[in-house]
Parts: sequence; C-alpha cells; structure tokens
Amino acid sequence: MAKSLVKNLNEMMEFPREGIFSKVLVKTDTTNHTLMCLAKGSDISEHTSTREAAVTVLKGKGTFVLNGKKIKMQPGVLIFMPKNAPHALSAEEDLAILLSLSGKEKE
Repeated sequence: MAKSLVKNLNEMMEFPREGIFSKVLVKTDTTNHTLMCLAKGSDISEHTSTREAAVTVLKGKGTFVLNGKKIKMQPGVLIFMPKNAPHALSAEEDLAILLSLSGKEKE
C-alpha cells in the first residue's frame, strides 16, 4: 500500500542549463508520477508508452505533438494519452510538467 505524500512542486523545480531534469515523486505497482523540468530549447523525440499517461503543464511554454496534432503547452494544460499513442514535445522556454503514468507496466 502506498504512503501519503505531500510535495510542493514549485519548490522542487530545477531547470538545467540544457537537457532534462526529472524526479520520480511516487511509484506504485500501477502508477508513476514524475516531475520533469526541460531547459529552453530541449526536445523529447517521438516515442510511445505501454501505459496510459497524463501530462500537466506546471510552468513555461512549449509544443506537444500527440498523434501528429500540435498542442500548445502552457500552465494549466492537461494532456491525456492512451497507451501506444505516438507523442513528442519541445520546450520553447524553461518548461515544467508533471507526468503521470497509470496501468501495470509491461514485463
């Protein structure tokens, strides 16, 4: 059974000079919540996940591409992805997101 957890995500944000900083906040048998901070100009190339996922934009701006469709990323935007959906993103300025994966991991 997972323990309760309270974290201030604003205080945990760390923006690298380049690339990506990520910190797993909670990991259970069926969920994984990770804070990701991308430096301005960073990209995550197109990939898929074997689990459902939600991305919540916390800070900054960028572009998310889901199934070939461009989505403006800005604070407050929530993006839900079914498993195996091709997606990518790029940070137009320092960008912080909360990535939440759900469902059992494939073994």
